[in-house]
Amino acid sequence: PALGYLLLDEGAIVNDPAWSEPARNVVAALFQLENNRDEQEMLNVLGKLVDWLKAPEQTSLRRAFVVWIRRVLLPHRAPGMELPELNDLQELHEVHTMLAERIKKWPERWRQEGLEQGLEQGLEQGREQGTRRMLARLIVKKYGAIPTWAQTRLDQAGPEQLETWADAILEAETLEALLSEAPRH
Repeated sequence: PALGYLLLDEGAIVNDPAWSEPARNVVAALFQLENNRDEQEMLNVLGKLVDWLKAPEQTSLRRAFVVWIRRVLLPHRAPGMELPELNDLQELHEVHTMLAERIKKWPERWRQEGLEQGLEQGLEQGREQGTRRMLARLIVKKYGAIPTWAQTRLDQAGPEQLETWADAILEAETLEALLSEAPRH
């Protein structure tokens, strides 16, 4: 049997100015929600959906949008966002109102998460640099000045390799033996 189908490019529909406002229907709104880059745009689209789907015969479609927003859109856009139980949030306009309040807090939460992530990365880099400096000091005390080849190896080593060398420095007879390719156990 022959099947007919229509292939839609979501990005083209969302971004093409040729799609006039009347042509932007519920499906286009779904595409806009999936592809939006801005929280205010998401609220605007939800506001249009509230208007388009306010008729009583649209109840099942409104609920379908609420479920999709809750299970697909928000977990992707705002992971970890606490949401009320679905039973308390049956109507699309309630989702719109709730998101309007919560979206205001997203930038601050993202900023805080970025600060925490940056702090953790900074601490990790600081620990690695500290280990590298301490190992260099121990090498100088035990073997004398650090040759260029050895400094290069130190500079390129990751945290695990630095710790391995720090553990092995007391037993290694020479700098070459310490920094050899073969791991020492």
